[in-house]
Parts: sequence; C-alpha cells; structure tokens
Amino acid sequence: MTQKTDQCLGEWIDREALAEAMIPLVGHLYRNNNVVTSIYGRGLINRSVIAILKAHRFARHRIGGDSELSVRDTYPILKVMSEMDLGSASVDLGKMAVKFKTEANGRSLEQFVRDELSTVSGKRESNAHQGTDVVLYGFGRIGRLLARILVEKTGAGDGLRLRAIVVRKGAENDLSKRASLLRRDSVHGSFDGTIVIDEENNTITANGSLIQVIYSNDPKTVDYTQYGIKDALLVDNTGRWRDEEGLSQHLACPGIDRVVLTAPGKGDLKNIVHGINHGEITADDKIISAASCTTNAIVPVLKAINDKFGIVNGHVETVHSYTNDQNLIDNFHTGSRRGRSAPLNMVLTETGAATAAAKALPFLEGKLTGNAIRVPTPNVSMAILSLNLEKNTDRAEVNEYLRQIAMHSDLQKQIDYVCSQEVVSTDFVGSRHAGVVDAEATICTENRLILYVWYDNEYGYSCQVVRVMEDIAGVNPPAFPQ
Repeated sequence: MTQKTDQCLGEWIDREALAEAMIPLVGHLYRNNNVVTSIYGRGLINRSVIAILKAHRFARHRIGGDSELSVRDTYPILKVMSEMDLGSASVDLGKMAVKFKTEANGRSLEQFVRDELSTVSGKRESNAHQGTDVVLYGFGRIGRLLARILVEKTGAGDGLRLRAIVVRKGAENDLSKRASLLRRDSVHGSFDGTIVIDEENNTITANGSLIQVIYSNDPKTVDYTQYGIKDALLVDNTGRWRDEEGLSQHLACPGIDRVVLTAPGKGDLKNIVHGINHGEITADDKIISAASCTTNAIVPVLKAINDKFGIVNGHVETVHSYTNDQNLIDNFHTGSRRGRSAPLNMVLTETGAATAAAKALPFLEGKLTGNAIRVPTPNVSMAILSLNLEKNTDRAEVNEYLRQIAMHSDLQKQIDYVCSQEVVSTDFVGSRHAGVVDAEATICTENRLILYVWYDNEYGYSCQVVRVMEDIAGVNPPAFPQ
C-alpha cells in the first residue's frame, strides 16, 4: 500500500512539472505569435498548473470510453509548436493529441505537428493587423464582462483592443467606482489581473490595456478621434436603442465605423448568433445585433437537432435568472408581473427568444412558441426545449449525437455537453459556451423530445458577442486540427 501511495504522489509530481513547463510556452506563443491554445475548448492562457491539469482531466468527457488525456501527450506538441515561428492560429492540443494517436500513419510527432500546422508555419511576420479599436457604450453587467474578455484576449494587441467606455457620470468618485465594479464581481469573482486608475486623465489601465472613460449623456456629442480612436467597433450595451435609426447616432460620431447591439434588434437589423448565421455579415453591414442570451443558447441546439431529426414544431420554456430590469422589492414596473420582488418570487413573463430564433434560422418561422419564468438566482439560466420531430429516435441516439456535435462540429464553441446527475446551476457560472446540453435530463419517446440546456446568460452570451466582434473585425484565426 505504501508503494502504491508513493507511486501516485510521484506521478502527480511528474504531471505538475510538465504542466508547469507548459505555462511559459503557452504564454510565449500567445504574446509573440498570437497563437491561442486550449484543451477541448478550455483555454490555457494565463492558467495555473492545477487549471491545466484539470483541463486534461476534463477531456475524458470529450474523448469517451476510458481514455485519459495526459500532459505527457500535449507537452511535446506544444514544444514543437514553440519552434515553428507560427502565424495567428487557434490550436486545440487535446484534439491534436488524439488525432496523432489515430491518424499519424507512421509519422513522428514532430512531423505530424509540422504537417498539421503547415499553413501557418513560418507566418509570424504576416501578423500585420494593427488591432481594431473597441468602444463599450454602457458598462453594466454585459459591458463589464465584455471588458474582462477583451482584456484577457488582448495578447500582442493585433486583435480587438478595448480603447474606451462611455457612461453617464454618476458621482464625483465615479471612476473609482467603475474600476471597483470591474475589479470585483459577486457572481464572477475577482478580475484576473491588475487595475490602475488615473483620476486626472479619466483612464483605467487593466493588465496593460489603457481604457479611456468618457462621460456623456448623448451619443451624438462624442468625438472619439480626440482620444486617438479611429475606425472603431462600438458595442452598445445600454439597450436604450434597438433599431437602425437610434443606433445610427453612434455612426455619426467621429472615430466610429460599425456598431454591435447586445440585445435583439428591431426592424431589418440582422440578428446574428455566432456559429449559425455569422457568415451573413458583410462589409456593408454597419449595425449588427448579437441577439439575446436565450436566442444564442437555443438556436445552435435547435439547428443541430433539425439537421439530423427535423423539427415539426415545439415550445421553448426558459427558467431565467432575474435581471437588473426587475425590482428588488415590490414596486411599479411597466412590464407585467416584473414589478414584484425578484429575489422573492418566481415571475412568469414573456420571452421573444422563440420568435427571434426564426430570424437566425428561417425554417423555424411559425414552429415555436415560448414563455419564461424569472427565478431568484443572480445568474445561469435554463432553456427547456419540447420538440416534435420528423423522425423517431431515442434518448441514447440523441445524446450521443449532441456529444459528437459538442466535440467535433462547427458548433463546438456554441454547444457544450455534460453527463452528470449532480450538476446544478452554479456549476455553469463562467461557461464560455452559448448553451450546455444536460444529457442526464434528456427525455425522448419516439418523435417527442425534451432537452434541457443550461446557459450562463451573462458570461456565455458575452463570449458569443466577442465572437461576432472578431468576425466583424476579421481577427478570427484559423483553428487546428482541421
């Protein structure tokens, strides 16, 4: 028994050492080559030794069977990559390791990696993009999470660069309060890094990103060029304007080139769910809506199900955390029932997600109904999809199909998959996916299917917004393995 105990500890120490050796390689590739590394979707940039080891352990859920992914599999791949002078790329080390085991065809690991990444090998000098300026108009729940993600992804500065936030001045110590809200979050925890404020120049510096804080009550009054901002992508997080006429006010401001709305757009605005219809974005689109958190959560799953089984019709019921537009205690509210205390009640209300889904997936027009229940939790929601299918199937087939979609399809950044009888809502705080299919909850009888999809309605949605922004700015690197 003592020998086995020592063996277990020794193996753990060896894995720790390799994970520790991975950290500078991951950082070097990111800052010098704009290469983003991950393990089955779990990012490795700025992660601890334990976080890297946990990402490897998590991979067993994606690989299936009794397979275990080890740092002994991924470290050698990372080492070869660090010697290749790569151009911009997104590389999943877990998938690369599995592909090497199954498709190497006699090649050495080094040759396999060089073959897989040949299209970006030696292309570091081609990373000539100078970065796209970003302005956040509004700095509430979504605005602050977007700021965190953008700062995290700044890298060498040749992607999206957060340059400014625009807010109404709330107090004399407004700047320090804004910085404090960015630094500390009751749901998502502390900001991962350092934050410094400059009261004289109204700036916040977060992990080296200098962010100008601009005070304005009217979007038409801001000249962004006086802050050195040009051809910027502005993200309107206020929800105050949701049509082309209102949002066009931003385009009239010097320094702003395009606008993204973090709410469902009205009129003829394109509602984009990344992974589904982001290919519809053209250079002529000056204003884009990133739809809603619920629309982003359900549309990828609905598309996946329709592609294989066909959807006749269905109903979407969302169990949604309360939001800032509700009241803490009973008070007047223009919306039905929303005036009642959010922390004390389940509140039946409406959702436009079922209708909005048809804007991203036209085949759903007239096929879905929807409703929502606001519940006393501050974050993470659930969509219950009750669907009638064109084909008969069973629970096992549906679950395995969605597991494969989460691993290998073009929707792997949108759809995640969990198979556990013990998960609850807080387990999904910080999920970067649009939605997470709860396989243990799936119900299926012939052509009648009920799916339960968790989603972090704040962070997961913000990640989808950033993906739309990256597409608009043309800074989405190629993903490997292909």
